[in-house]
Amino acid sequence: MELAHRMTALTGDGSDGWDVFYKARALKKQGHPIIELTIGEHDIRTHMDILAAMGRSARGGHTGYAAVPGTEGLRAAVARRIEAQTGVPTTVESILITPGGQSALFAAHMAVLNPGDVALYCDPYYATYPGTLRGTGALDRAIPCDPAHDFQPRTADLEAAAKGARSLLVNSPNNPTGVVYDRATWQAIAKTCITHDLWLISDEVYDTQVWQGEHISPRSLPDMQERTLVIGSMSKSHAMTGSRIGWICGPVPVIEYLTNFATHTTYGVPGFIQDAAEFALSQGQELEDEVAAPFRRRRRIALDLLTQQNLVRAVPCSGAMYLMLDMRATGLSGEAFAHALLDAHQIAVMPGESFGQAAAGHIRVAMTVADDQFSEALAVLLSFAAEICENKRRF
Repeated sequence: MELAHRMTALTGDGSDGWDVFYKARALKKQGHPIIELTIGEHDIRTHMDILAAMGRSARGGHTGYAAVPGTEGLRAAVARRIEAQTGVPTTVESILITPGGQSALFAAHMAVLNPGDVALYCDPYYATYPGTLRGTGALDRAIPCDPAHDFQPRTADLEAAAKGARSLLVNSPNNPTGVVYDRATWQAIAKTCITHDLWLISDEVYDTQVWQGEHISPRSLPDMQERTLVIGSMSKSHAMTGSRIGWICGPVPVIEYLTNFATHTTYGVPGFIQDAAEFALSQGQELEDEVAAPFRRRRRIALDLLTQQNLVRAVPCSGAMYLMLDMRATGLSGEAFAHALLDAHQIAVMPGESFGQAAAGHIRVAMTVADDQFSEALAVLLSFAAEICENKRRF
């Protein structure tokens, strides 16, 4: 008996670049004091007021089946938030509540792709992107984004990849690079989508973590509203990663079809979790700023340390909770440097190769430990890089 190709082909053969992560987790389980700067998990927990709201809702009886597209209250809260952020009129009917952003990504692509269609995404990419596209039966095609251009997709590369494609997946603020796409990049993306009649899926889960520049939702650009599906989530903005609560915002007819799809797959999201999310959104930007504040501080710590040396270069970290560091001056690949750092100093980071080939020779550092520990770990990382280079010169 054989499994379906959509299952066996989700990920490729060989190492996926996550060996360092698995190794670090195994060492930690054995009792080693590993400093994990690997995945995007807040070092703070979900705010107690949000958990209290969740508990009140559950104890009040909102534990049965909830409406599949989402509760009216949460859908309205999400619509108001999006309209306030983008200036684009947004109604409840434009919102589908999903069990997290990942579920939203898959559903959005299922809505616009037929088996065999070409689906585009940018390299470097969030680790699940290729598998998500393959899971729909589509053919995934990466658009290389050069570090020399701060990993922002260029017009020529977009145009070359778009021929014969059906959709384009983009992510800004970006995981893994920390880059916030500028207006010129967004205009190039919009022009490509319009010229080649592409659906645009915009993953905006880091929209509250913008340290420099501005967050532009492509749905707000001319002629883009009817071809754009926006993915949002409470995970990063409100430290609700385990609650699995996200949404899709898009044209009303698409949301209606997606609601039917949800009826046949997830059958909605628990009502008490939706009520907690609605409460969280009602707290406004103040709570979002509180959740984002540690990463803003640690970015400043990192930039101060990086200016004290000239070996390791940071990709402009304008948003999200990550630093992408260029380690090519050490002569090591990102994977080799990450393994060496873990072995020598018990500090775990992600190789750039974990996120595609465009980030080869880089590492991603998650700013997800306490300020003092983060500062110390980054200082050790930079010192270790300098030590590697010094040893190369000696021999």
